[in-house]
Amino acid sequence: MTFGFAPSAAASMPASADAVNRLGRMLEPAEWAAAGIPLLRNPREVVSGLHARHGLTPSTAVIAVFGPEERLAASASFIRRSSAADGWEYRNALLAQLRRVIPHDLRRRTPVRTAVLLYCRDGDERWTEEDGAWMWGLRDACTLHGLRCGAYITLTRGGWQVLGEGRGGRHPSSESRPSRLEDAGGETDFAPLRTGGGSVEAQRRTAAR
Repeated sequence: MTFGFAPSAAASMPASADAVNRLGRMLEPAEWAAAGIPLLRNPREVVSGLHARHGLTPSTAVIAVFGPEERLAASASFIRRSSAADGWEYRNALLAQLRRVIPHDLRRRTPVRTAVLLYCRDGDERWTEEDGAWMWGLRDACTLHGLRCGAYITLTRGGWQVLGEGRGGRHPSSESRPSRLEDAGGETDFAPLRTGGGSVEAQRRTAAR
């Protein structure tokens, strides 16, 4: 015979409610595709350039802000700390990085700059609940910072994938070594204002000048 204590209904309710709330803070692929996210003109150059700047490893996210003509204005990388896929926490993390590297555009009637999120993770290119939470977080962070919500891109062993668009490639991947910024193809034409992400990235930025 086994003795134990069954959790009460009252004790289990907060966890259930939290799970429901987390599910409400994520976007399905169909919702994302229907949101009118602007297409990247050259996603391969964007991915290659950000990978060269930030040297991505699994659980690393890069939030990048682009002006007209996909000209990079600022970017920052950080490590995902949350154990649960929660769009609210991701939104706060993205918003904190945006506030560090670029002023908000809330006074403008229409956003003129676009934020793109590149997330390096384990697994394959198929959509996950974690991706859905990042999508929700990106959309909300852009609204609160006066930016237009741009593409969400995953970087896995198989390569990169722009979710909701069906565009992708095999290189770079989560296992690729960072290339030189000069070899990133078009990224050297960008003029970053400010960039966050640690001393390694700062050294790359200095060397690229």
